[in-house]
Amino acid sequence: QVQLVESGGGLVQAGGSLRLSCVASGRTFSNDAMAWFRQAPGKEREFVAAHGRSVSKYYAGSVKGRFTISRDNAKNTAYLQMNSLKPEDTAVYYCAARQLAVSLRGDEYNYWGQGTQVTVSS
Repeated sequence: QVQLVESGGGLVQAGGSLRLSCVASGRTFSNDAMAWFRQAPGKEREFVAAHGRSVSKYYAGSVKGRFTISRDNAKNTAYLQMNSLKPEDTAVYYCAARQLAVSLRGDEYNYWGQGTQVTVSS
């Protein structure tokens, strides 16, 4: 059974930092592209960052320079380091996985976590 479990969300003041973690089980993690998406209340889900199987990384323009995606295949874990957080970063953040090639499209990811809430106060 494939599982993705996110953690690390919380309440932080604007300008602060959080690190999200996503632990995967039930799959060969190193074969998967991993990504983070987010969904704010009343808005559609949007792409945040993605990490290919090797070193390729992709970011949404709104988070580039502030967020960093990484992965530790030995721990079956993906991370999203979020710095200089803004109130508009408030959302539920979801980890997603798909086999082989990285994608920026949520509908191309097969596996999803339950989400973790990030709230940034002004």
